[in-house]
Amino acid sequence: MINVDNGASYLARGQDNMNLKVNDWCVVRRDFFQDYGQIVQCKGEFHPPARNNGKGGKGGKNSKEIPKIIRKATVHDKSVAHENEMRAKSAFRTAQKHVDNLKLEMKLLNAHYSLDGKLIVIQFTADGRVDFRQLVKELSRSLNTRIELRQIGVRDETAILGGIGICGQELCCHRFLKEFQSINVRMAKDQDLSLTPSTISGVCGRLKCCLKYEHAGYLDLEKTMPRRGDMCECDGGRGRICDRNLLTQEVTVNLESGNTLHCPRSEVQVVYPEKYKLKQKRDTVENELDENDEELKKLED
Repeated sequence: MINVDNGASYLARGQDNMNLKVNDWCVVRRDFFQDYGQIVQCKGEFHPPARNNGKGGKGGKNSKEIPKIIRKATVHDKSVAHENEMRAKSAFRTAQKHVDNLKLEMKLLNAHYSLDGKLIVIQFTADGRVDFRQLVKELSRSLNTRIELRQIGVRDETAILGGIGICGQELCCHRFLKEFQSINVRMAKDQDLSLTPSTISGVCGRLKCCLKYEHAGYLDLEKTMPRRGDMCECDGGRGRICDRNLLTQEVTVNLESGNTLHCPRSEVQVVYPEKYKLKQKRDTVENELDENDEELKKLED
C-alpha cells in the first residue's frame, strides 16, 4: 500500500529482491507517469484475480494494470519530490484564483504533482456535482500540464486534514484508518446510545467511525438483556423495564407501586405482556362487577 502526500493511497507491487519495508519511499510507475510515495503497509506477494472474458481465456484485470514499484527513492528523487511540493503550492494558488473567477461552488483541498511532472491532481469537495470543464481548460493553459480534478467526500477531507476527536485523541481516519467501513444508525441503537446528531456524529458530520469498533461486543451483551418496555417481575414486585446498562448488565424497573428499582439482570424475570393484558382485563371486569354489586345493594336499601 502506497501513500501519497495528498492523502491518497493505492496498491502497488514490487519485486522481492527490492527488500521493501514499511516507511520506505519509492518511485512507482502509474499509467503514463511516475509517482512518488511512501509504503504504509506490506501485504506480501500479490496474486491478481483471474477473470473469464467470455472467450475461454483469462482476461480483465491482470498484474500489468497494477502500479509497479520501480525502485526505492534515491537522494535525487527526494530532491525532485521536494521541488514538486513547492510547485504544487503555487499551482494550488493558481487554481484557487481560477475557481474564484469562475465562481464555482467548490472547495479546493490540495494539489499533487507526479514525480516526472506529467500530471497534477487537485482534490476538492462540493455539495453536489460541479461542471469544471472550463476550469480544466484554464488550468491546462496556466500550468501547461495534464490536469486531473478529483472530488472526494467529507470523510476523506477530514482524513486528510486531521484533527482532534471528542475523545481527546487524534482522529482515527487520519491516524490509522485506511479504508472506511459502512456505518449506520442501527449500530448506535444496538449500543443504547443517544441518537442526538451531535452525540453520534464525528468532526466530519457523519456517523463516528468508532461506532463500528465495539458493535459486535454489544450485540453479544444484548442477547441476554431484556428490552426497554418489557414487563418483568423482581424482588421489589412487578413492573416495567425503563432503562438498562449493557456493560454493567443492570436494569432499571418502574414498579407498579410507583417506585424505581435498580437491580442486576439475574434478579429480573421477564414475563410476556399477554399475561398482564389478560390479568388487567380480568381485574377490570371484576371491578365493574363490584361496582354493579354496590349499586344493586343501594337499590335494595
